[in-house]
Amino acid sequence: MKSKNDVKTEIKKYILEASLSDVKDVEDDALIFENGLLDSMGLLFLIEFLGETFEVEVNDDELNPKNFESINNIVSFVNNKLSVKV
Repeated sequence: MKSKNDVKTEIKKYILEASLSDVKDVEDDALIFENGLLDSMGLLFLIEFLGETFEVEVNDDELNPKNFESINNIVSFVNNKLSVKV
């Protein structure tokens, strides 16, 4: 099982690569969609990444903007899903 730090590192790395942003330009609490880091297609790819990397499934009722609005929110969402799996 990945540590919370590993989860955050991998998610942040993915978002930086997907958005072609520089690490210094993206804060962990930056609003991903409002700042144009990802769009709706980017969200689909992010969900696919989360499934492949962390083996978490995002259900339709979990497609709440709050779960995906920032790196910190995504990390919390994934960690909650991982803690339920254990």
